Amino acid sequence: MGEREPRRGGGLDVLSASGPTAGDDPTDGRSRPARVGYIGLGHLGGHLAAGLVRAGHQLTVHDLDPARGDALVASGARRASSIAEVAGESEVVFTCLPSPAAVDAVIAGPDGLLAHAVAGTTWIDNSTNDRDETLRLAALAAAHGVRVLEAPVTGGVHKAAAGEITVLVGGDAALVDEHRHLLDAIGSPVLHMGDLGSAAVIKVITNMLAFVHLVAAGEALMLAKRGGLDLAMAFEAIRHSSGNSFVHETESQLILNGSYDIAFTMDLACKDLGFATDFGRRFGVPLDLAAATEQTFVRARQQYGGDAWSTQVVKLLEDALGTDLRAPGFPPRLA
Repeated sequence: MGEREPRRGGGLDVLSASGPTAGDDPTDGRSRPARVGYIGLGHLGGHLAAGLVRAGHQLTVHDLDPARGDALVASGARRASSIAEVAGESEVVFTCLPSPAAVDAVIAGPDGLLAHAVAGTTWIDNSTNDRDETLRLAALAAAHGVRVLEAPVTGGVHKAAAGEITVLVGGDAALVDEHRHLLDAIGSPVLHMGDLGSAAVIKVITNMLAFVHLVAAGEALMLAKRGGLDLAMAFEAIRHSSGNSFVHETESQLILNGSYDIAFTMDLACKDLGFATDFGRRFGVPLDLAAATEQTFVRARQQYGGDAWSTQVVKLLEDALGTDLRAPGFPPRLA
């Protein structure tokens, strides 16, 4: 694998692939398959782990639901029955978990990663976690000789499946460079945001924007429907307009289909919006739109349940007006 050089983009370190150079050292650890563990194989984690298998790394996987690892094992990964087994087999351990409590249990619990990992192990967290929690766990990890990077991802499950999801990294620059080949394996582009904790902030910001856009897209489509417009043509008009957004291009299709299947739950949306409004209070920034959007999602969770897809927030408006937003020709899932 050729050396990868950072290039500058928009004031950030954008890590991109380049071809082999005369200076490449075949004995460099970045030039060989790594022994990697992955804990948490849900809608997102399973796809991120698959990228590590495709890149030729020796992957050991673990999830509370062993069946979630079946496809990875069929592709060459090894299934572990415990976190301790993952730690024993891995130089680097990734996690992708649904809540701060889950991250804490897996990392700092009595039978967690820190209880079993040897000094020099690296933990890379793909979860969307609170910044203070990330820093607290990193301090505990340092006391055990375990190094830490945060690497939450953004762009949607369909982007993760294609290996095209954006990876937002926080941590020491030298540590990022050392693990660049692994970060490249799970997504692209890889953006080094700065010190540990910085990726947690930008990830919450990107999700906050997505949820605001989602509610706005639903209101726009409902205006079109009640105004007598063809919804398929309204979708195209918005897509080619100054009012377009990534959320409209993707999630509006699932609303128009009626599946709402974005593979991201209402519980996760409420968690991330809670992080955003908490940052607003901490940083002294009034977040009027985010706060209103959070309450809309809270109502949707109460109405449809925490396991409902987050796109069903638009169903609140559909149900209130007795008007659906269906249109032919839209997919049930994003490819």
